Formats: sequence, structure tokens, C-alpha cells
Amino acid sequence: LKGRAEQLLGDFSIRRGITGRENPNQICIGTKLAAYPWRLTPKSMVEAIRASGQRLQREDGAFELGQMHWAPSSYGAGFQEEALLAGLCDAYDEGLIRAVGLSNFGPKSLRKVHRKLHARGVPVATLQTQFSLLSYLDYQRATKEVCDELGITLIAYSPLCLGLLGGKYTSADGGTFPPGPRGLLARSILPAAEKSGLLPTLSEIAAQNKATNSQVALAWCIAKGAVPIPGAKNKRQCLQNIGALELKLSSGEMAALDEASRSTKKSMVQNSMASS
Repeated sequence: LKGRAEQLLGDFSIRRGITGRENPNQICIGTKLAAYPWRLTPKSMVEAIRASGQRLQREDGAFELGQMHWAPSSYGAGFQEEALLAGLCDAYDEGLIRAVGLSNFGPKSLRKVHRKLHARGVPVATLQTQFSLLSYLDYQRATKEVCDELGITLIAYSPLCLGLLGGKYTSADGGTFPPGPRGLLARSILPAAEKSGLLPTLSEIAAQNKATNSQVALAWCIAKGAVPIPGAKNKRQCLQNIGALELKLSSGEMAALDEASRSTKKSMVQNSMASS
């Protein structure tokens, strides 16, 4: 709520001498603006974006991508959605953000918003949605098709499914599960992912390519035309994620992963804030 991550990233940029005016940019920053109940006007969205720019300590107060976190119309607050989208457009026109993005908008709502913003002369650059080998349902496929049609880049969040695709956890031999709520999720999903052949296929392709399971899962997203944004707890995981950029999966490997994904009877829990 207080933008701590933005503050830390701003401090890092200052230490590295990065102002945001570099061409090309050394750091491209995208942040999401939540449709909080107290944000009801275009001005409130512009003020939130301006505050983000200040926390990021950009020299001109601007950053690369401002995204609306979810669609208020999904729970009947269409009036708020209209106002906040107008605020995003205002911020774009003022140069506070260099591109406009959406998050958790489904194929129908994406088309609708794209038409409205296009009428204002504001392009929709990105759409962030849950997208992975365990979240590749009709919803994701339809959303990706609309993105491709409209020239919108799909950003895949949770591409490793909270680490469940990383090969560290298993339900075999009594199970190895993460602690806390993730453990409950793993106990629910891993057996189906193993039975369908998804996790074994992932491990086999990783071994053949001298890669990790995580790298294969990320390379699959990239091959689908998405930009995955995996988390990383340390430098080793960060470097491992970057290594996925060098991995090119064959058509046969992609087909095997697609089939295993479709055959998995239990998908990742889907975001309740996602619109249709």
C-alpha cells in the first residue's frame, strides 16, 4: 500500500546512476495501480501514478509502463473502471507513463477497453494475466488470441506457479511440499500434474537440454509469445530465470508440453479478480 518496492527500486537506480532518461533504458519499469475503493476519479489515478514516479526517483518523474491492476467492472463497479481508465489515459497524455497496460482483463473486456482507449488515441501496450503450463485454459488461450489480434504484448504472471513447476516439490514417497498455504496448494495440484505426465515431461525436456525445470517452463511461455515475469528470492534464481532466454524448445517439445498441460485435470487456482 505504501509503495515500498518502488522506493527500493528507486534507491537502487540512484545508486547505479540510472535516471530513466537513458536511451535505450537500462531499467524498464512497469507498475500496477490498484482500483482501491478510494480511487474514484481520473485525478486520483493520475495522482497515484505521479506518486509512483516520485518513489521511483525518476529524473523526469516518468516511467515506462502504468497498468490497471484489475477490472472493477468484474464486480459491478463499471463507473470506477471508466474513471480510472480515463486517469491512465490522462497520465499517458501528460507523459507520466510512456505506455498503458492492463491486468486481469479477459478477452471480452480487453476488446471493450481497447476500443475506448483507441478512440482517445491511447494504445494498449500490454495485458498481464495468469499464464503457465498449469494455467493454460480456454480463458488464457482466448485472451492470447485477442492480444495477438490487437498487437498487445501478453505478460505472464505466476509462470512457475509459486514454484510448483520448478521440480523441487513432489507428491511421491510421502511428498515434499513447500511450507504454509503453498503446501496446501501443492498437495492439491501436484498429484494431477504428475499423473498427467506434465511434471515428468518437464523434467525430461529439462534433462535433454541441460536446463532446469523452471527454465523449460519459462521457455514455453516465451515460445507462446508471452513475456513471463517470474519471481526470484536470490541471485541464483535470478540468473537461472535469465538463462531461460537462451533455451529454444523444439516443435516436438512444445507439442509434448501442450498435450501434458491439456491432460492435467487440476489447474492452478485462478484469480477471482479476472474479468471475462
